[in-house]
Amino acid sequence: MTAAWTERFGTEITTGETFGGLAVGVPPEHWVAALAFARDELSCGFFDWLTGVDELEDGFAVVVHVYSLERRHHLLVRTRVPRAEPVLPTATGVYRGAAWHERETFEMFGVRFEGHPHLVPLLLPDGFEGNPLRKEFVLAARVAKPWPGAKEPGESGHGAPSRRRVRPPGVPEEGTWGPARRPPVPENPDA
Repeated sequence: MTAAWTERFGTEITTGETFGGLAVGVPPEHWVAALAFARDELSCGFFDWLTGVDELEDGFAVVVHVYSLERRHHLLVRTRVPRAEPVLPTATGVYRGAAWHERETFEMFGVRFEGHPHLVPLLLPDGFEGNPLRKEFVLAARVAKPWPGAKEPGESGHGAPSRRRVRPPGVPEEGTWGPARRPPVPENPDA
């Protein structure tokens, strides 16, 4: 399958084996053409998912997983958009199922999909500001209360009292090993 990609797109792409299939990296300008090639020439008609990955200074990777029901092979198609201008053409013309995934990626990472039929927020409440899956997004819980960085209360030096050590799950209290002991049955005065 690697040869088909190289024959179609030349040296502008990268390929590599992944668990269960092939991963192909394409430049953003070949994004839609690569997805159409996967669907039409490689029989990858089953769209599984699309998501973003925050790669800090390198920008955002956008990754699609598709599958061929006929040939039984998996394919990851990946591209990267710059952090300053994260824009990519929509894949909804190739895979209709990409619409929801692109909306989620737009909302969570801020990657804008040009030509998307309805690119509006999907999951977050009205008025939410920011993109929560970007690495620079500050968690509200960390703003409200400083993260002590300690495993147990009292170890961080913030004055919080220490607590007794917790037993690992499934370890019974001392003295309760052995056969189960039933509590005494109370007498029923009405009997």
